[in-house]
Amino acid sequence: MGPEPQTLPPSPNWYCTRCSDAVPGGLFGFAARTSVFLVRVGPGAGATPGTPPFRVVGELVGHTERVSGFTFSHHPGQYNLCATSSDDGTVKIWDAETKTVVTEHALHQHTISALHWSPRVKDLVVSGDEKGVVFCYWINRNDSQRLFVEPRTIFCLTCSPHHEDLVAIGYKDGIVVIIDLSKKGEVIHRLRGHDDEIHSIAWCPLPGEDCLSINQEENSEPEIPNGKVTAQTTEAKGCYLATGSKDQTIRIWSCARGRGVITLKIPFLKRRGGGVDPTVKERLWLTLYWPKNQPTQLVSSCFGGELLLWDLTRSWRRKYTLFSTSEGQNHSRIVFNLCPLQTEDDKQLLLSTSMDRDVKCWDMTTLECCWTLPSLGGFAYSLAFSPEDTGYLAIGVGDGMIRVWNTSSKKNNYDVKNFWQGVKSKVTALCWHPKKEHCLAFGTDDGKVGLYDTYSSKPPQISSTYHKKTVYTLAWGPPVPPMSLEGEGDRPSFTLYSCGGEGIVFQHNPWKFSGEAFDINKLIRDTNAIKYKLPVHTEISWKADGKFMALGNEDGSVEIFQVPNLKLMCTIQQHHKLVNTMSWHHEHGSQPELSYLLASGSNNAVIYVHNLKTVLDSNPESAVTITEPFRTLSGHTAKITCLAWSPHRDGILVSASYDGTAQVWDTLREQPLHNFRGHRGRLLCVVWSPLEPECIYSGADDFCVYRWLPSTQAHSRPPQGKKSIELEKKRLSQPKPKPKKKKKPSSQMPIKQESFEGNEEENTKENAVPVENGVSDQEGEEEAQDPEAPCELAPVVSREPVIYTPISSSCEKSKATINNKVTVLKKEPPKEKPEALVKKRKARSMLPLSTSQDHRSKEELHQDCLVLATAKHSEELNEDVSADLEERFHLGLFTDRDTLYRMIETEGKGHLENGHPELFHQLMLWKGDLQGVLQTAAERGELTDNLVAMAPVAGYHVWLWAVEAFAKQLCFQDQYVKAASHLLSIHKVYEAVELLKSNHFYREAIAVAKARLRPEDPVLKDLYLSWGAVLERDGHYAAAAKCYLGATSPFDAAKVLAKKGDAASLRTAAELAAITGENELSVLLALRCAQELLLAKNWVGAQEALQLHRSLQSQRLVFCLLELLYRHLEEKQLSEARGSSPSYHTWAMDTEGPFVQRVTAVWKSVFGLDSPAQCRAALQRLQDIKYPSATNNTPSKQLLLHICHDLTLSLLSQQMASWDEAVQALLRAVVRSYDSGNFTIMQGVYSAFLPDGCEHLRDKLGDRQSLAVPAFRSLEAFFTYGRLYEIWWSLSRAWSEPSVWVRADRRKTLSTEQSQHVDGASAEETGSEAACWPEPSSPPELSVRLSEESEHVLSTCQELFSETHASLQNAQRTVAQVQETLAEMIHRHRKSLLCKSTASDPSENEPEQETEAPPAGPQSQCKEEENEPVSLPELTRRLTEANQRMAKFPESIKTWPFPDVLECCLVLLHIGSQCPGCVTQELQQQAQELLRKYSNTKAYERHCRTFCT
Repeated sequence: MGPEPQTLPPSPNWYCTRCSDAVPGGLFGFAARTSVFLVRVGPGAGATPGTPPFRVVGELVGHTERVSGFTFSHHPGQYNLCATSSDDGTVKIWDAETKTVVTEHALHQHTISALHWSPRVKDLVVSGDEKGVVFCYWINRNDSQRLFVEPRTIFCLTCSPHHEDLVAIGYKDGIVVIIDLSKKGEVIHRLRGHDDEIHSIAWCPLPGEDCLSINQEENSEPEIPNGKVTAQTTEAKGCYLATGSKDQTIRIWSCARGRGVITLKIPFLKRRGGGVDPTVKERLWLTLYWPKNQPTQLVSSCFGGELLLWDLTRSWRRKYTLFSTSEGQNHSRIVFNLCPLQTEDDKQLLLSTSMDRDVKCWDMTTLECCWTLPSLGGFAYSLAFSPEDTGYLAIGVGDGMIRVWNTSSKKNNYDVKNFWQGVKSKVTALCWHPKKEHCLAFGTDDGKVGLYDTYSSKPPQISSTYHKKTVYTLAWGPPVPPMSLEGEGDRPSFTLYSCGGEGIVFQHNPWKFSGEAFDINKLIRDTNAIKYKLPVHTEISWKADGKFMALGNEDGSVEIFQVPNLKLMCTIQQHHKLVNTMSWHHEHGSQPELSYLLASGSNNAVIYVHNLKTVLDSNPESAVTITEPFRTLSGHTAKITCLAWSPHRDGILVSASYDGTAQVWDTLREQPLHNFRGHRGRLLCVVWSPLEPECIYSGADDFCVYRWLPSTQAHSRPPQGKKSIELEKKRLSQPKPKPKKKKKPSSQMPIKQESFEGNEEENTKENAVPVENGVSDQEGEEEAQDPEAPCELAPVVSREPVIYTPISSSCEKSKATINNKVTVLKKEPPKEKPEALVKKRKARSMLPLSTSQDHRSKEELHQDCLVLATAKHSEELNEDVSADLEERFHLGLFTDRDTLYRMIETEGKGHLENGHPELFHQLMLWKGDLQGVLQTAAERGELTDNLVAMAPVAGYHVWLWAVEAFAKQLCFQDQYVKAASHLLSIHKVYEAVELLKSNHFYREAIAVAKARLRPEDPVLKDLYLSWGAVLERDGHYAAAAKCYLGATSPFDAAKVLAKKGDAASLRTAAELAAITGENELSVLLALRCAQELLLAKNWVGAQEALQLHRSLQSQRLVFCLLELLYRHLEEKQLSEARGSSPSYHTWAMDTEGPFVQRVTAVWKSVFGLDSPAQCRAALQRLQDIKYPSATNNTPSKQLLLHICHDLTLSLLSQQMASWDEAVQALLRAVVRSYDSGNFTIMQGVYSAFLPDGCEHLRDKLGDRQSLAVPAFRSLEAFFTYGRLYEIWWSLSRAWSEPSVWVRADRRKTLSTEQSQHVDGASAEETGSEAACWPEPSSPPELSVRLSEESEHVLSTCQELFSETHASLQNAQRTVAQVQETLAEMIHRHRKSLLCKSTASDPSENEPEQETEAPPAGPQSQCKEEENEPVSLPELTRRLTEANQRMAKFPESIKTWPFPDVLECCLVLLHIGSQCPGCVTQELQQQAQELLRKYSNTKAYERHCRTFCT
């Protein structure tokens, strides 16, 4: 492994009393999430000269949940030991040098809240939990002791530096106790004075109480007995103790007297730019540090992140000094931990961790900040380097902040600036303006798009148009209509494009950000006359010249559009899953044509690279569909999340994947180069440094950004199998977002990170962003949304006061509870009797209050009669009678109507109060006020079916209103179907359909719409499309296809059926497309289906799939030839044909007769190909299909298909007697197998198509000057080349296997010298086929001789030793060598210029150049030896001469490939050395002469010395 990569680590954990620590010598550690990060500080850090002397050197990985405590052993000789506690319930002891666990225990049953390594006892670690239990653990003897001191929540504990048995413990309620471990935890002192959480305890560094001159009368606390009065012990005498509490005070305690002697009140300090209101209870964490050998000074934190140095000897008002008064040096949020560090050069430093996510280092002599280590509080979602401010790296983080890292700074390796204003959500996308300095666009998890000026303190501009879901990608590009149609001065040169999770791409005008953004789908639909549903967009990428835009889609397709009107140029149907990332190659390389390369990655693990130059340059009238990639990069085992091309080297690509690794590829060779495995999570982003050619930055869901060098990585490809599983386990060792048991607030630590966990939503493109491994944004992303705003965390911590009662009172309380329960149980049985008699009760009275009035005393009843008589027979009622009637409302039955109404109202109110609204409604109906009843019932949500059924009595409009009100009420009760039925009863069909649709009752909505609306109503189509989209998202593709068919969108139906990608789905989709007239799509799907069946060797199924379309007849011929050739190879027992037994056609089982005759016979009998016109039509169709050239990494099955395509062209040309084309196509097939390095397939092609050699083709071509004669010569040369290798290989196994080429005799053996010569020569072979060359050696008793056929082949080898071809190949090698040397020189020149421009001092530049120099391996040393003495004019002369030599050769020779002449010479000389006399002396001399003349490369020079000296 190379050096540790530079790390931007996760933020230190919040609200922990001791989660960072340091030891003399310069090692500092802090807990972040589930691990501990180690930082080397001081001269030994190995930092770059001129930068702050610190470096992140490693990580302690092992806990599964948040680390709550971290402490070093401060004993000389074991500074490498440290201890951690975690919410997973364990305490682990680590060796920081090896980063391994020494031992651990899981004694605690509750959450551990405090931890300390005793400064007096070497192997003692003390820990406490939130239930008040303390464990002492002795490491060396693996022994422990459990102490239960107080039934309170422990907040912090600190062991005494002077007395090995004393431990001070601070509790949540403000109590501090000092216990004696030697007396089983007996309380020596109980110190009362604080009334809130104890955050920190610090012992005075010097023993005794003479170090502070304290006026006892003035400063001492009143004499209050603190708990148990004990005799003064020698251990307790002479110690001071300082405690910091949430009650905003610091108290100094005397252990000798057991009481407080000094109280310090934390001051409110006004910040620049605003003050603090003292009436608002500020959030506070009060941590302390008592400097060593300075008992009169004390360091503490403050409200806003400031650090204070208190002078304990001052008695006047200002007792403190503020650390670093310069702007921006202090923390901006509260400080959690302070720990001292003494470096190797004896500097006294102080390290602090804070809520502002910074780790700061302070010089204790000057009180100034030495350096700052920034950190991340969320996933690193996006990385982007500025094209103008070179070296500025923007990082989008899940904690709601953007970091801009100046990676080119020579004075500070971590020059990071934070931007948080206006963000308020996870930053998921970033993009710098291509021309305007300091202009950074960002997108967030909640759909917001904004622009930041990174050189200004102003808040960002926010677009008025929001995405409905997460912003996936941002890209700057040229304006398109309607924005490009504005006047010259009204439109910008670049507009901002944003792609969101809902699948829409918006175009924003940066000059009018408050204006509405435009959806480019409308322009795409209008320009290309698209009628079917557009795919859901997931990615956007602009070509560097701004002429073409690529859109990646959810269905895996990639579409290329041309500006200005976004004309669809082509569609790439390669991925079959959601496209996550795309990247165009840059334009500034040595090969401008590479700018047409487009790399893309999706949710499957394969990266495809397409060369779009031919398609885009031809400007086709209609869109072209591309199904074959230019290059395929396979190796990752999970989804691809990001791709980036190297700006320094052509064709070099880096990819990030969910498999936890980043991979560097050589795309042109399809070769993996370097694999980075430093992250502990899934990678989300990766970017190449524009300044340093060998430097890459990557970010992941482990809250880290790493800077790493590809050349120093130990691995070259992503992990497979077991390694991949180990990486997955490593990732899963991070905490999982699982629900925790709710604990009472009274027994909890102060707000832990878990209280702010918000699990990030799943998905990098599927549902926006990936699930964060473990504690999601531990510090709480709600916190980070507004770092300056006051946050009410503190009240949450202690929202329930803790009240502890004596044991006796709690027992009495529990007894009372039991007695109450028993009493209740005794009273319950009598209640059951009336419940059993409920059925026999009479119906509830409608007028219960009036009835009860008739059961009063006789006197009251008589008085009723008198009042009633007076009211009935008096002509005018006086006030007394009216008052009596109001009091005796029940008399309304016997008086007038108004009185009756009052009685009904009174009875109705009684029913409502008793919970019987239905009786109230009946009374209102008696009264005749039906409309009032309905209105009251609607307001109270008490409408019923009966009331609505009676509503027509009050009139038609009342009925309509009542039905609508009842429907709303039913919606509140989640009875949507019933509500829709009621809406239908008043003929509100559209409202009913919309109600069902909006609540996802699609089936019911379609049934209603189909039954009640016109067939052509657009609502019905919208229903089908909406339901189809939902079903498609949920994976119900067949049901979604039926919906699209119902919406008359057969194109979408076929596409969604094909989405699963298996053969059955593809065939069904192809048949559906054919039935509905989508012929082009049907052809594409049928061919995909056949290719899928081909992979499974299902030849019969593949032909059946191709039968679906007449236009695929030519492809059927290719598949037929492939099946017969596969069968032929299987008979030969070749490796490519071994495997599972395939299902052949019956016509493929006949193996009699020559192969070509069998193929043509099957074509005629099965496929009806018996006329030249049919052959010509098939030939024209196949000639339109072009496959990319083969490489060493082309899969064998794909290679066979491409070869059979060329062989089919050759056979069809033979059928038409077009021998020129036949020879050329046959040669292309042979060259394709030669380029792929697959010698086996090449020999199989020869055995099938040229079993007797090439003579019959020579006869067909004749002696005329045919254009195919050079092609024939190449074909004949390759044939002889293959035979030559077979002869040589047969020599190596002549004694074990019989061969037509070699005979073995038991005669004299090779001489010792000759045998060594042969072995030595073959061991050094490095030609194009060197990997295949054997090392021949034979038993001493055997000698070999060649057969007559071999001698015949050797006699024809003269054709291979072509002087013309050797000269041409020599010139080509020279050109390649010179180009490689020039590229290396340009690379070095760029680096030297970069170093000069970025270095402020020449002395600083030297070590950097040394580190950037490439590793001096054997190859690089050889290159240096060869290239160093060569000047640029000399290289130019060589290149010119080689090009001039190449120009003299005729085009016929340069057009067709030819075997490597020098390679053939070497093989022939090997044969001659193994079988003396079989090769003529003249032939050997000719081979040696060619080697001497043209072996100007290292590989051939070495062999030339072997055979020619």
